[in-house]
Amino acid sequence: MARAMLDYYKTVLQKVSFDVKLFSKELKKALKRLLPHEIEELKYWLRLFLTDKPELQPSLIYLKG
Repeated sequence: MARAMLDYYKTVLQKVSFDVKLFSKELKKALKRLLPHEIEELKYWLRLFLTDKPELQPSLIYLKG
């Protein structure tokens, strides 16, 4: 079940990556709802996913907190 939530948020983030505000909103939601080890996996995935999306790079600020 837990893995399903991580996969769900990855899918959502991919689908909303066209809009910076929506992407940030969904990222914040994911960070609130995922378990700590899932957040670490999401951080790794995000760094790979955002390499070719410079407009979404500012949303990585939410990973610092």
